[in-house]
Amino acid sequence: MDWGMQNRLGRLIQPDGHCFFLPIDHGYFQGPTSKLEKPGETIKPLIPYADGLFVTRGVLRSSVDPRNCPPIILRVSGGSSIIGKDLAHEAVTTSVEEALRLNVAAVGMSIFVGSDYEYDSLVNLGKLVDECQKYGLPVMAVTAVGKELEKRDARYLGLCCRIAAEFGATIVKTYWCENFEKVVNGCPVPVVMAGGPKCETELEVFEFVYDGMQRGAIGLNLGRNVWQHEYPVAIMKALRAIIHEKASAKEAEGIFKEEKKKK
Repeated sequence: MDWGMQNRLGRLIQPDGHCFFLPIDHGYFQGPTSKLEKPGETIKPLIPYADGLFVTRGVLRSSVDPRNCPPIILRVSGGSSIIGKDLAHEAVTTSVEEALRLNVAAVGMSIFVGSDYEYDSLVNLGKLVDECQKYGLPVMAVTAVGKELEKRDARYLGLCCRIAAEFGATIVKTYWCENFEKVVNGCPVPVVMAGGPKCETELEVFEFVYDGMQRGAIGLNLGRNVWQHEYPVAIMKALRAIIHEKASAKEAEGIFKEEKKKK
């Protein structure tokens, strides 16, 4: 692996081999998402606990302090909105030259396996990897499912992750699911969890994150369960303990309760 590629990955993945990324790219198809209307204000107290920030170039320039931010993963795909015909109809919307100008640690784009635009998104991934390889820039492939949430099972996600790796992705971001080890074991590049089932309690979030780490994920890329929470710093600290301190779900719940009292 080229020195530049290793250096950029080293900025994102910590010495323990794990990572906790904070995605705030939701506005590229959802607009002003709840609690993310003013992204700069939302992320300000969270930045010290993030190993990386997944963001679009517009929000990066307008809302993130270049002198005080974690390494950046730049969202470079888009083209459809939540009110459009099909969220899967995406293209690469930001150039590699722009990513280098912004001094990012990696770029990220979505793939939509099994959708009407499967071919387009996979070819886009291949072309993006080709271009990024010239400059030692890692590519994170996001296994998106659009509105078809029922697809989140090990067989489907395992297929998506393997295909992303085969096309050259450096890291794959995917959903947690039952039998998550089947997804990880079939993917020859590191896997980061994007989220899991809808959770009613903090403990349920901690449980699926802990389970995913035990089954082979190298880390977490979790947004709404953090910055839409009433106590975002407390939940982020608790999740970070699972990722970097090998805390159990119950231990993380204890950390959350203690941190919540400090508000």
